[in-house]
Amino acid sequence: MSLSTRHKIGPGGALEGVRVLVVEDDVMILMHLEAILSDAGAEIAAGCQTVKDALVFAEKNGIAAAILDVRLGRETIVPVARLLARRGVPFVFYTGQCDTAAMRAEWPDCTIVPKPSQPRTIIDAVADLLHQ
Repeated sequence: MSLSTRHKIGPGGALEGVRVLVVEDDVMILMHLEAILSDAGAEIAAGCQTVKDALVFAEKNGIAAAILDVRLGRETIVPVARLLARRGVPFVFYTGQCDTAAMRAEWPDCTIVPKPSQPRTIIDAVADLLHQ
């Protein structure tokens, strides 16, 4: 069963019942992302602020998609993105980083959403992941 048949994706990209992993080290941005996704009907599988915590949740089943900040303190999100890619879980990078060449080199088709973005942009990016 595909993700699009398991989850209702409403008009305009609104999410209903989609379990999303959110990884962001800034607590205010993390809470903002969680609120945006929840308001769109998504279920927050976990909100993580460290690579270590994100790796634990990325191992779990039931995650339909993820939003990943590129840098978490001094660490990069690469180990988490690699684990999600191996598991077949689609993800979008949400970053304020100007240089995204490394992300593009490893994941040429990845979606990169710049910080800050409008809620509709974030919701549409996650919805687009489920249609790929």
